[in-house]
Amino acid sequence: MRALRLTFAITLLLGGLFGPSSTEAQPAAKVARIGYLSVDLAAAPPPLREAFRQGLRDLGYVEGRNVVIEYRDAGGKVERLPALAAELAALNVDVIMAGSTPNALAAKQATKTIPIVFIGSGDPVADGLVTSLARPGGNVTGLSSLTPDRMGKCVDLLTQAVPGVSRIAVLWQPGAVSERTERDTLKSAEAAARTLGVRLQPVQARSPADIDRAFSEMTKGRAGALAVWATAMFVNERRRLVALAAKNRLPALYTLSEFVDASGLMAYGHSQADLNRRAASYVDKILKGAKPADLPVEQPTKFDLVVNLKTAKALGLTIPPSLLARADHVVE
Repeated sequence: MRALRLTFAITLLLGGLFGPSSTEAQPAAKVARIGYLSVDLAAAPPPLREAFRQGLRDLGYVEGRNVVIEYRDAGGKVERLPALAAELAALNVDVIMAGSTPNALAAKQATKTIPIVFIGSGDPVADGLVTSLARPGGNVTGLSSLTPDRMGKCVDLLTQAVPGVSRIAVLWQPGAVSERTERDTLKSAEAAARTLGVRLQPVQARSPADIDRAFSEMTKGRAGALAVWATAMFVNERRRLVALAAKNRLPALYTLSEFVDASGLMAYGHSQADLNRRAASYVDKILKGAKPADLPVEQPTKFDLVVNLKTAKALGLTIPPSLLARADHVVE
């Protein structure tokens, strides 16, 4: 009996010394791979990409430890997006962060199975990204900036900021969003202009090469203020747009706060940084097993008014106290 107990004890001891430890027996944690497709990483505001990464960190993801981000940058050439999206699909990443509509469309063409998260599509249904906002229905979901009535609000705010203005130019990029969104947005601006008794001057710029000509049109048309319908191309050209508005003495309101960060006069719209941060939660849910088809597309619920008093002073413009009182943020 004593011999049996001794044999059993020795077996336990040897098993503890040479058997696999509980730590070694656990499988290694899976490293998630996220594809990040961009039209122009160099031109895009760095805080936007950082906001997405911070959103991931807040959810427990650490680059190099449990997540790897595969960046693909088109260098400003939209025609390169399909090939870059195909590269990410070939890598079989777990999810593709596709940014705006052109990126998401390229990614959707490249794969029907890898989940795709977009940010800021004007109308993802009309753009062909999803079946509906509530039930996307495929491998694509994300956050929309669909707010057609916002340009009407911008016209209203400009008439308050520039009392007596009689003509307001609206700078927009044809083809950047769906035809329906273009139509509804411009209708909103025109309706607001009629109500307020001002004339609207829609001005197109399809590419960066058209921007100087667009400002020449505004000057010839004697526009007294400018509303810029921000698209990805305009965001990339934001410093140039702000400089041209200053050069032409045009009080300008933009639909993204990043323009005020570049010394623009005013902005009214959702926060792009917030959208990028929230996109991380979509990625997290997908990595944990959720299907894009079941994740409703989110729309902006909060819009901020930002005013840059330094720029107002440079323009010789006094912002009415009533408008300043409504501002969510004022740059002194």
